[in-house]
Amino acid sequence: MKMTDKAKVMYLIGVCCIIFLLWLGNEGDNPLRYIGTQLQYSYGVPDSDYALVIRESMARSGIAASTPEIVVNRGTYTVEVHYTTDTAGNVVELWEQGEKAAGWTLDPAQNSFTQEFTLAKDAKELSIRLNYSGAGTLTIRDVTLTPETLFYTDTYFMILLFVLLNLAGYLLYRRHQRSPVAQEALIDGCLIVGVALFAMSPMFSTYLYNGDDLCFHLARMEGIKDGILDGQVPVIILPDALKGNGYLNAMYPYLFLYVGAFLRICRVSIGLSYKMVIFLANLGSALCAYYAFKSVSKSRRTVILGVALFTLMPYRFTNIFSRGDLGETLALTFWPLVIVGMYHILLGDRKKWYFLVLGFGGILQSHILSVMFAAGFCIISCLVFLKEVWKEKRYVEIFRAAAVTVLLNLWFIVPFLYYYFGQEFLGTELLRWSGYFDQSINPSNFTQSVSLYNKQYFSLGLPLLGCVGIGILYVICEKKKAWSRLDRYLCFLLILGVVLMWMTTGYFPSMEMRKNSFLDSVLTMLQFPWRFIGPASVCFLLAGAVWLSQSEILKPYRNLIFALLVGLNLLTLQTVPTDNIHMPYASAGATASKGHDSKMAANIGIFYAHEWRLEGVTDDKLITEVIVSDLNHVQVSGYRKKGTKAAAVYTADTEGNYLEMPILNYAGYRAYDEQGKRMEIIDGESHRIRVMLNGDGKEHTVYVRFGPVAGFLAADIISLFTLVGIGYLYWRKKI
Repeated sequence: MKMTDKAKVMYLIGVCCIIFLLWLGNEGDNPLRYIGTQLQYSYGVPDSDYALVIRESMARSGIAASTPEIVVNRGTYTVEVHYTTDTAGNVVELWEQGEKAAGWTLDPAQNSFTQEFTLAKDAKELSIRLNYSGAGTLTIRDVTLTPETLFYTDTYFMILLFVLLNLAGYLLYRRHQRSPVAQEALIDGCLIVGVALFAMSPMFSTYLYNGDDLCFHLARMEGIKDGILDGQVPVIILPDALKGNGYLNAMYPYLFLYVGAFLRICRVSIGLSYKMVIFLANLGSALCAYYAFKSVSKSRRTVILGVALFTLMPYRFTNIFSRGDLGETLALTFWPLVIVGMYHILLGDRKKWYFLVLGFGGILQSHILSVMFAAGFCIISCLVFLKEVWKEKRYVEIFRAAAVTVLLNLWFIVPFLYYYFGQEFLGTELLRWSGYFDQSINPSNFTQSVSLYNKQYFSLGLPLLGCVGIGILYVICEKKKAWSRLDRYLCFLLILGVVLMWMTTGYFPSMEMRKNSFLDSVLTMLQFPWRFIGPASVCFLLAGAVWLSQSEILKPYRNLIFALLVGLNLLTLQTVPTDNIHMPYASAGATASKGHDSKMAANIGIFYAHEWRLEGVTDDKLITEVIVSDLNHVQVSGYRKKGTKAAAVYTADTEGNYLEMPILNYAGYRAYDEQGKRMEIIDGESHRIRVMLNGDGKEHTVYVRFGPVAGFLAADIISLFTLVGIGYLYWRKKI
């Protein structure tokens, strides 16, 4: 149907109105204002006006109160403090990553302090702290931070995104006029987007949900942004992490975090950038489920059921909102492709081996531990159907899928293995802190809806239990003498799912197994038995959804069962809490709220896990200045660092001296003198970069930079050529 001119005008008016409303909702330039009692304070008492009062009788001095640590972009800001004090010596301090950046004294003759300052680079943990002198009375009424331009560009990004989506819709409409798209395809597209948006609905709040591991993933996203600006592609080192000492990024998959990192480069807030990654994970889950189920079933009911139940299954929401486990959330997205890909390789259409490449590669780029689960599933599947693999020479497709997967992901695999086996880390054993059994699940929880108030709450949910019931009914009551290959595979999935769920419970003999050193190593590496819930859920879902469309017994009730399962699954989101605070602002006058400062990770913060720090490097070992071996014979007249590039200017009058830069000595760093001559890097104290100095008494410069590493470049080139080759072959096939 063609749009009339009147409809076009009304549509444009509607678009303009929405853009105007989005613009009105801009908070990017709103000041962050904390009244006294909203500050984080270690001592002091609130008064009737909600100010923080600190008296000499408390016998305390030092940092008394501070704002939450926030992630802000480089630029100019103004700090304002309203206070009263009767003594001198109280100080307003600016801190970044645990280091004091500036300080200004409060005048007892004034009751308001205002100071402008400029951040030369993005701040990771910026906070304003009030230092009490220990004498007299200090009353802190409020602290305000105001940007010269914007804290973030969220509103402008949303306007741009809205315009681009409308433009894309218009272009699709024009194409539809020339070459109509099938109605089923349009419905399927709306279904996928609708389910993804519905799964996103708990994040439509103005604030950012906190989770167990969220602070780590925010740190990675922010660090990848810094690495891109540093010129690293791919990003191996997070250059500004750990007070500028650097942090290794190659040990945790990060491909999909580039989306959030590029948004951060565009000065979108870290909160909205993270939400966009989650939205793409939801959309990817719906797409993967759609194509996976469509490749094994001709029933649209099966496909729709698969999309809805997989995207909205409880374990995904537990990972997103309670655990804050972005890695496992992303990995779970690709499990349908892995499971269906193995079916096609072992029993189905062997030409669809690329499903496994996409699925396994997606997991590899999301979560390392999930790679172990996926590899284990593939090995078990091959052993179960070994007869077909050998008799029909399907090992050719297995080898082809494995080879292409490795080649495509070599750019990540090579640095990961290089550092894992070639560098000593601080806390790899920290990854084994769980005893497995202590984290086992009570089977009674499997039947309930997800509850995010309890951090150790994990459930299959009623819809997936319904799929288990459909599978058991089909196996017992409709077993035929000659099952199809798909039936055999689904039966295997049903049994495997039951075994995996058993392994999550305390009935699994994990304590006895840990008496064996090898099994103990495996179990402690897995950490949490609930990790099996993800793949088990996909196994149950595939078996239940496909067999529902094939069951003769359930044929009269298919529509009813379909509606019941989808309806129950929609209720999953109803249990996602809102922290018992349904309003984004505590009061009309409070701009320091859940809706504003949480976009900059206030009260969430960022954290760099200890596992991949160099051995012995704890926070107290980090330095920010150059250290020399002998202050009497070595003078450092200048030091600068930008990204992973640093330079120190020195003069040494005797040989045998050295300097240490505040940079962790990860393999890949190189040092040069002012003539471009290579200098040897020695592992210094606390694994800092140490270089020996020229003792001729003249001024010299040491330049340090990271990479490029020849092996890493070779792996990048191989992966790139593999991707280009696949794209070329696909293009040739299409034309």
